[in-house]
Amino acid sequence: MRGAVRAARGCSGQLWRPRPAPGRTPPPLLLLLLLLAVLLGGAGAQYSSDLCSWKGSGLTHEAHRKDVEQVYLRCSAGSVEWMYPTGALIVNLRPNTYSPRRPLTVCIKPLSDSAGANIYLEKTGELTLLVRDGDRGPGQVRCFAWDQGGLFVEATPQQDISRRTTGFQYELVSRRPGPHLHAPSAPCRPCSEAEVLLAVCTSDFVVRGSIQDVADEPALQEAAIHLVVSRVFRQKSRVFRAASGGSGRWRGHVKTLLECGVRPGQGDFLFTGHMRFGEAWLGCAPRFKDFQRTYRDAEEKGLNPCAVATE
Repeated sequence: MRGAVRAARGCSGQLWRPRPAPGRTPPPLLLLLLLLAVLLGGAGAQYSSDLCSWKGSGLTHEAHRKDVEQVYLRCSAGSVEWMYPTGALIVNLRPNTYSPRRPLTVCIKPLSDSAGANIYLEKTGELTLLVRDGDRGPGQVRCFAWDQGGLFVEATPQQDISRRTTGFQYELVSRRPGPHLHAPSAPCRPCSEAEVLLAVCTSDFVVRGSIQDVADEPALQEAAIHLVVSRVFRQKSRVFRAASGGSGRWRGHVKTLLECGVRPGQGDFLFTGHMRFGEAWLGCAPRFKDFQRTYRDAEEKGLNPCAVATE
């Protein structure tokens, strides 16, 4: 997507320079930087942006309500906050560390009070709705492959735009969206054997344990699964912490969709999953004995994508 190139125009006339003191030369670069700060100060009054996040106001579009603003962000995580939304935004996510050989997935999570605009996935002029204005329903997080398109945020018609702000967090992760990556219609189904083996190699956390309790969160359409873990194979963040008393166990919790209907039960499982917006989300979770059998069969055939101790 090509955005309009904006040229910064300065004032004409001569720059006043103080008379240099004897034996000293005034720093011209410093004077130039001060002048630029004054000129750009007024232009930045309507919005703020850095490499990771953008915050702006639709009031700049009041005279031309169909204006489309281009936003460029170059981090792997950040946020967009659009006050008084009018017109539309095109959000271009271009991470500085992007490599064509590494597939990227984009995940967005609307802010809790987001309102005033729809969020679409756009590619070659075709729009796919990701988040409807004011949507607070299940599966707030939406994920899609980076090469599927960009984000198009369009303000919805409002009689009064006051006190309305559209916003979301975003993350870019190095994997393709799968059935357990909170796609818009992620099914609550068991993983295939191939998916389990891949999850062991690519997940942010891989642990062996059992379900102690499940706390439903109806307002969010989510459930928190509290785990007792006997072995931590890998964890990217400190999701699981050593239990007190030197028992050699770890405790922590992961989230899943409420519609999946997870309940406490007997037996050991292999729990895998990914971190999203600071929270651990459940991915593949086969019974541990089933995982052991799957792993051994693949090992005999030389099909394991990575090695892990299964005993």
